[in-house]
Amino acid sequence: MGVVYHANYLAWCEVGRTDLIRSLGTPYGEIERAGTVLAVAEASLRYKRGARYDEVVQVATRVTEVRSRTVTFGYEIRAADGALLVTASTVLVAVRPDGRSTVLPVHLRQALERALEPTI
Repeated sequence: MGVVYHANYLAWCEVGRTDLIRSLGTPYGEIERAGTVLAVAEASLRYKRGARYDEVVQVATRVTEVRSRTVTFGYEIRAADGALLVTASTVLVAVRPDGRSTVLPVHLRQALERALEPTI
């Protein structure tokens, strides 16, 4: 078909999310080593146009909501020419090593709150 497999967009969202968290001052690996993982609890994608094989894409990631145990990210994936390919969102929940949900670490929650999109 010449288009990128639909599940690859989720992987691109993960890369965007990981880069955003790193830019906030805490590499994701450090969060896990400190005993918290962020598990995807919900994902939603709206496909506008398929990316073609070897097409360069750009992922814009933003924090849209921070709660005590969850954080929601929004994404826009665009082609090199700026054409919108996909809009997406994911909700991640903080989880302890035993698999139970927990509160977001304070330093991470504060960083995510600083990165929240301003409301209009």
